[in-house]
Amino acid sequence: MLLVALLGLLTGCSREPPEQALRATIATMQAAAEARDSDALAESISEDFVGPEGMDRDTFRRYLAVLWLRNREVGVSLGPLEVELVDERANVGFTAAATGGEGWMPDRGQIYRVTTGWRIEGGEWRLISARWEPTL
Repeated sequence: MLLVALLGLLTGCSREPPEQALRATIATMQAAAEARDSDALAESISEDFVGPEGMDRDTFRRYLAVLWLRNREVGVSLGPLEVELVDERANVGFTAAATGGEGWMPDRGQIYRVTTGWRIEGGEWRLISARWEPTL
């Protein structure tokens, strides 16, 4: 019985707090975008994702593929995350500076205001919605 209690405590202690786990998921997605890894990026996107103008998960992946084809090098820098947790859902807002180009120096760039919605699915945060608007 003591062993079960200790294992329960250890498991409870090792769980990442929800906001920390969400921030880690976003960081992983940022790295996947810069690495042009659509499979890794898609792991954190819900099957019922909705983006601008009714964009679904597959359309979002194709949108990214087009961006990656147009830009050999891609950079994504996120501003501070504004996280609002509500049970097993969250809203996260931030600015994102996206750069791209053919060489080691970017020749294109844009800053966006991004608003995202998240839900815990199977113990992991999944992106369920996203909107972005250019700010410059």
